[in-house]
Amino acid sequence: MSIDRRRFLETTTAAAAGLSAGALAPSAAAKTPPPPPAAPEPPAQGPRPSTLDGAAWRPPANPRYASQMKIGLFTWPFNDKPLSWVLQYAQSIGLQMLEVGTGNDPGDAHCPMDALLADAGRRRAYLQEFAAHGLGISSFSCHGNPLDPRPAVARRTNEVYLKTLRLAEMMDVPVVNYFSGCPGDDKGGMRPNWVTSLERSSYVEMLKWQWEERVIPYWRVAAAAARRHKIHVALEFDPGYAVYNFSSLQRLRDAVGGEYLGCNLDFGNIFGMGVDGPALVRKLGETGVLFNYHAKDAYLDPHNIQINGLIDVTPYHEVLNRSWAYAVPGYGHDDLYWRRILATMKNVGYDRVLSIEHEDRTMTPEIGVRKAAEFLRPLLLE
Repeated sequence: MSIDRRRFLETTTAAAAGLSAGALAPSAAAKTPPPPPAAPEPPAQGPRPSTLDGAAWRPPANPRYASQMKIGLFTWPFNDKPLSWVLQYAQSIGLQMLEVGTGNDPGDAHCPMDALLADAGRRRAYLQEFAAHGLGISSFSCHGNPLDPRPAVARRTNEVYLKTLRLAEMMDVPVVNYFSGCPGDDKGGMRPNWVTSLERSSYVEMLKWQWEERVIPYWRVAAAAARRHKIHVALEFDPGYAVYNFSSLQRLRDAVGGEYLGCNLDFGNIFGMGVDGPALVRKLGETGVLFNYHAKDAYLDPHNIQINGLIDVTPYHEVLNRSWAYAVPGYGHDDLYWRRILATMKNVGYDRVLSIEHEDRTMTPEIGVRKAAEFLRPLLLE
């Protein structure tokens, strides 16, 4: 991942395999009018219980149920603004939910986590501040690299993860967003090393070592912490991490008993890997692992792809020279494509929030988020 993907990545810390054993210690249902006596009642709305209870997914009994999908915002692009400004801005453009960073990569500019953990009165006042603007908290986010080979960095990020789980439980926030992590190599390397090729036997051996000695041991304990707090951890698919697609997520869940582990789906990160949006939504829905959704797009540049393919480490700010670039929804794929994504979400039972994350370098966050909300709102299925 490029060091300048996000402004905050210049100063981030990540957490790793060096964790100690002691370290890991919905809204009301909207009903359709009563059906005829012989017809089944539509399923309850709000966060889909089939997804957020860790149970096997089942399609809605009636696909014409009333949708409760909300449009929200991941707040980190506004870390230079106080929470009061963010709340007023979100209200002014008709948003309903906020995804709030608690530390690590997204920072904690809008969440005084230690103070909230220590004081029930502060927690009540914090929630009341959101409610006064007609807003709720959809999730907490503490993205970082919990498998970074530097033990001190690892320890700090893992501590933020554990605190975030505690705070989410205290404040009835159902989802914590995170990265799965990327280890170093088995020879004492101090930089993360993401294996993308099986061309050499050394790559194969390193990938095997990473999963068996770092990824699975860490997540056995990290998943147990999520289970203990009954908080669903949504791992973001992103190149550069052990979990970056559906099959790697399933591998992790199978290895660690991860009923509380699922996906934070962000197409901005993975359109550049060639995935089809509706197909992936359907697969995640069928297995009950779609826990959160970042509303973000990516523009695929056909000219650059024809020359260089999709694997691209061109700096993010060189948009015209990249094969793909982050985009506001609608500026990478057209509204028909997005309609297909949202219709598939409804049919697989995802009914929570479209959390706008702004990383489009062609416009400011204030303009980009507003344009994203304006684009998405008429596409929502009622």
